Amino acid sequence: MAAPLSDHEKRKQISIRGIVGVENVSEIKKGFNRHLHFTLVKDRNIATHRDYYFALAHTVRDHLVGRWIRTQQFYYETDPKRVYYLSLEFYMGRTLQNTMINLGLQNACDEAIYQLGLDMEDLEEVEEDAGLGNGGLGRLAACFLDSMATLGLAAYGYGIRYEYGIFNQRIKEGWQVEEADDWLRHGNPWEKARPEYMLPVHFYGRVEETKKGPKWVDTQVVLAMPYDTPVPGYMNNTVNTMRLWSARAPNDFNLQDFNVGDYIQAVLDRNLAENISRVLYPNDHFFVGKELRLKQEYFVVAATLQDIIRRFKTSKREHTSSTISFDTFPDKVAIQLNDTHPALAIPELMRILVDIEKLHWDKAWNITKRTFAYTNHTVLPEALERWPIQLLETLLPRHLQIIYEINQKHLDRIAALFPKDLDRLRRTSLIEEDGGKRINMAHLCIVGSHAVNGVAQIHSNIIKTDVFKDFSELEPDKFQNKTNGITPRRWLLLCNPGLAELIAEAIGEEYVKDLSQLKKLNDFVDDDTFIRDISKVKQDNKEKFAQYLEKVYKVKINPSSMFDVHVKRIHEYKRQLLNCLHIISMYNRMFAPPSITAAPGYHMAKMIIKLITSVAEVVNNDPVLDDKLKVIFLENYRVSLAEKVIPATDLSEQISLAGTEASGTGNMKFMLNGALTIGTMDGANVEMAEEAGEDNLFIFGMRVEDVSEIDKKGYNAMKYYEQIPDLKQVIDQIKSGFFSPQQPALFKDITEMLFKHDRFKVFADYEDYVCCQERVSRLYQKPKEWTKKVIKNIAASGKFSSDRTITEYATEIWGVEPTDLKIPSPNEPREAIEETARALKKASIL
Repeated sequence: MAAPLSDHEKRKQISIRGIVGVENVSEIKKGFNRHLHFTLVKDRNIATHRDYYFALAHTVRDHLVGRWIRTQQFYYETDPKRVYYLSLEFYMGRTLQNTMINLGLQNACDEAIYQLGLDMEDLEEVEEDAGLGNGGLGRLAACFLDSMATLGLAAYGYGIRYEYGIFNQRIKEGWQVEEADDWLRHGNPWEKARPEYMLPVHFYGRVEETKKGPKWVDTQVVLAMPYDTPVPGYMNNTVNTMRLWSARAPNDFNLQDFNVGDYIQAVLDRNLAENISRVLYPNDHFFVGKELRLKQEYFVVAATLQDIIRRFKTSKREHTSSTISFDTFPDKVAIQLNDTHPALAIPELMRILVDIEKLHWDKAWNITKRTFAYTNHTVLPEALERWPIQLLETLLPRHLQIIYEINQKHLDRIAALFPKDLDRLRRTSLIEEDGGKRINMAHLCIVGSHAVNGVAQIHSNIIKTDVFKDFSELEPDKFQNKTNGITPRRWLLLCNPGLAELIAEAIGEEYVKDLSQLKKLNDFVDDDTFIRDISKVKQDNKEKFAQYLEKVYKVKINPSSMFDVHVKRIHEYKRQLLNCLHIISMYNRMFAPPSITAAPGYHMAKMIIKLITSVAEVVNNDPVLDDKLKVIFLENYRVSLAEKVIPATDLSEQISLAGTEASGTGNMKFMLNGALTIGTMDGANVEMAEEAGEDNLFIFGMRVEDVSEIDKKGYNAMKYYEQIPDLKQVIDQIKSGFFSPQQPALFKDITEMLFKHDRFKVFADYEDYVCCQERVSRLYQKPKEWTKKVIKNIAASGKFSSDRTITEYATEIWGVEPTDLKIPSPNEPREAIEETARALKKASIL
């Protein structure tokens, strides 16, 4: 007979996090003690918290391994079309809790750790964030991997195993200081090195013309060592793979130096090769011209394509065939390029097919175009990648030849369609002549792909009608929209268990895999009990976050005050300045009438951080305010911190200039977790307003057409300064040194930018933003009405699941169908896989 549940067990038993069974708990405790003893070689007398974390991580990983192997067996047996997601960034965050949730082990692990006399939250805090991304693009890739596994797609993420991820940000005396993120220093229990799949990647050299065609010779070789990380789907036994490459020097690296006796130098020089995977570039806009970054971009695609082709050639289908034919390659392989960073995959596949596999150019090009698809993530011209011809000529001479050939055939087609239109040829060329010859990587991606997508409806419209207008006129069907999404597993179940369970009690548990079911919450908008429960969950989250702030930042805040949160990479277009000006305005209004992660090379962003922290210094230390207003800059924002901030937020700031934010995903996370949005009609805000009703968001500011109108007339910042007394007072305070008394001219660069060359028109939206913030404050004073809007927003957030986004990619771009099929578990016989494969074929799913 099963033992009765402990009080702790009853308290922690959340159904959507897995059932607590006595056998499960016992098995986890045994695994934990075994790993502590045999893997970590420790006992409880000398073990540290980190040892306990590693023991638990290895125990949970044990539950992954059988499913991981079983998934690969299943894919071999069924031979589905495989999807490869190529990204230079995967911002994964922490793995332990996400894995426990997706395997349904969370509650059993909680209980086991409790019975062992340890604290689960303490152990989870030990884990380093895998910060292998700068922000939205890398976090989107991580959400997509989760959804692809949950939807049963045979999908692989490919990237670089950076030794140092996104820098740790520290704020010292108001200034940002960067520290190296040595995330691997204690080891990584989730990865498995695969030296048996190590592959050569070539650089430099020259091209030799031979009777059999061009040959790339005299190259320098770097080895790519794969490290595999399991990616579990939610409760479906599917465990996909993220494969990250690490650079290794071959053993004969600089052997000629060794031959003349300088063995030590030869060994030290190995670092030159291994630097390729040493560090993630912290800024996604300003690495052009840096040889190491281009090496990284080629390194990941060269290794990945070799791996893809090896898997294609060794599939069960090819094993039964006497000859390998690339005719079926696009039917079995889909490659998605996450922005232009992996664009070199296009000429690399052409090089492999033409030079090595000896296919005719036209056939190779047809295969290449049918295989690749490209996601664009920005409309800002400076963010579109361009590489100098000279750099490619040195580093990748054969690829430059191939790009020239692709461009020539592309321009021949344009010239035939639009004779004598030289300007169109210039605009659509892959090679730009202005300011030195450069390759436009976005143009290469568009020409070499069968599908191009933006990441929100407004963004996709802009790239069709403006940024890539010439290309969309040429091939209108190629351009699509795929509005971004977030995984509800991490961004609700993991980070906000109170809300997740409350929703499950109201509408059932199926919403975890079908977020559109949240619409059912509309039935509870006027339910007083549900309104009270939603408010309580939010208040609990705020109190917990306030305790965290007091513990970590030594700042006390009132949990009953409104938590107005602006989470964005620091950039002028995201307009942290607009928020900062409003804070100063609020500060001023509290007296008698008038008498918030920047990349390290980005000067204006650092100045904005300094201004925000200087304003905070003044506001937070003014005794007259009596805690009515607090400004806190949370340093080193990362995935694990987001998981604490987002559930506690009341108001989400999404205030970019209309037409500049591609989509955003933070806006979706806040919406799902019960924050209301103050924002412009930009990115995915537009679709959020469509889903929830514009009156359930706080929308302000210019629309895209208004911005366009101002651009035509010319933007005059001085006009707003002179006409809006509040704004004039705020700017005068900044200019006069009110917030920097020791250095009155400290913020001169900011005020000059705002007046002389503010592309993002902060002053133009200032007055409407302040008025909108006043509407926010009035509603916040009516808690019941506020919470009704919160419920409507949560109910409307179903569209923004990455499951929906990936389903659209799968069916409309990759040509594969998601399935809710459960792979046979590891304890079932191997024959179960074959039976499931036969059932799938019968159902015509494959």
